[in-house]
Amino acid sequence: MNDDKHKNRTHSKRHRPGKGPLPGPAANHPEKPGLRARQAAAKILAAVVDRKTPLDGMLDLENGNPAYRQLNDADRALVRAILNTALRHLPRIEAILDTLVGTPLPDGARALHHVLTVAAAQILYLDVPDHSAVDLAVEQAQIDPRNRRFASLTNAVLRRLSREKASHLTATQAVSVIPAWFHERLSAVYGRDHAARIADALLEPSTVDLTVKSDPEGWAARLGGLVLPTGSVRLPVASGAIPALEGFEAGEWWVQDAAASLPAKLFSDLAGKRVADLCAAPGGKTAQLAAAGARVTALDQSGNRLKRLIGNLDRLRLSAETVEANMAEYHPGELFDAVLLDAPCSSTGTIRRHPDVLWTKGPEDIGKLAGLQERLLRHALTLVRPGGELVFSNCSLDPSEGEDMVARVLADNPDWRIAPVDPADWPGLEAAISPRGEFRTTPAMLPATLGHAGGVDGFYAVRLVRAG
Repeated sequence: MNDDKHKNRTHSKRHRPGKGPLPGPAANHPEKPGLRARQAAAKILAAVVDRKTPLDGMLDLENGNPAYRQLNDADRALVRAILNTALRHLPRIEAILDTLVGTPLPDGARALHHVLTVAAAQILYLDVPDHSAVDLAVEQAQIDPRNRRFASLTNAVLRRLSREKASHLTATQAVSVIPAWFHERLSAVYGRDHAARIADALLEPSTVDLTVKSDPEGWAARLGGLVLPTGSVRLPVASGAIPALEGFEAGEWWVQDAAASLPAKLFSDLAGKRVADLCAAPGGKTAQLAAAGARVTALDQSGNRLKRLIGNLDRLRLSAETVEANMAEYHPGELFDAVLLDAPCSSTGTIRRHPDVLWTKGPEDIGKLAGLQERLLRHALTLVRPGGELVFSNCSLDPSEGEDMVARVLADNPDWRIAPVDPADWPGLEAAISPRGEFRTTPAMLPATLGHAGGVDGFYAVRLVRAG
């Protein structure tokens, strides 16, 4: 992540459409290479941590953060690396900064806190020259009227961190990288050892898994991948750009976390059956259902997300009927043979690839989302014909969004029951199957192998059948 490629870029006027000028150097004073990337990173970090804004939306190239969108591709990659690193290690970075700063910063210096965090993430964990991280943080402080008086403090703190980083990294090894409320919640459900392994998984490289139309062993051999117990193909840690890989243009596979591929695999034979995917976009599970021979109706309330789904299906040479509608108000003319409801949730199972979830969600969000899922599931049951089946799933680690909620709904619907998953059918995933026959994966499952990262998203999935 070398900043030399920016050496010839200078700016005397700095404007953002509709936002006014960014704080910057005075006219005729050359802008330091890499400064805008660090400013964008600090601004976005503040939005995540202080205003609970999801990271994905701010990194969207069409509607995302203006400061980020104005950067070139290399600087955007640097911003993403800084943000993901800072969010993964945030409790440890903050503990180190507290030690170095000594006296707590005043309430009005919150913006400086994010500048220091962005710099510390680079110094401690990224391949960025320490002097560059320090110099650019000091520059940010100097050109921001809110932080100008702390420029000397910024320089002193970060230079000391650069000198002492090894000892600080060692001293914070015992600091959990997940918020206290989430750690306690995980410990209560999974036990402290498993909770600690889930937290540790946050620091491992995120994986790239593929769902293939057929012949996973063959595609694993072609791509240097590994066939997982789910039937997915896991790519090597450094596998290159996805669109450039063999089979992408031909539509032979699609990117889908191994755990996310499980729900669609729990159905009985779907060939020729009418199946609804109720929260379908971006379409990975829709593609699975269509590839299994189902006549799929893909439902989503976002027209833009459905356009993305259609584009994905076109590449895969698969088809589905698409319906733009709120599923809670959806009433088809004919009941379905099967329904898949992958419901909106807290997404706490995806922290390996979305570390911002830990800082944008809280216990109150889990409760609200569990209530939403219950309403959606109760409605989804009414869309299935007698003798049909429904798979409910989400990417939360919390039983209140899974086992507990499903048990409550079944208690009120005696014509429905769980069709238990047989552990014998899933060698290598026996630990993910509960005594009631529900799937429950966590990021601590699937150990790493030589050349391939471990872990899997946290997912809950259950198959329900209706009496005939």
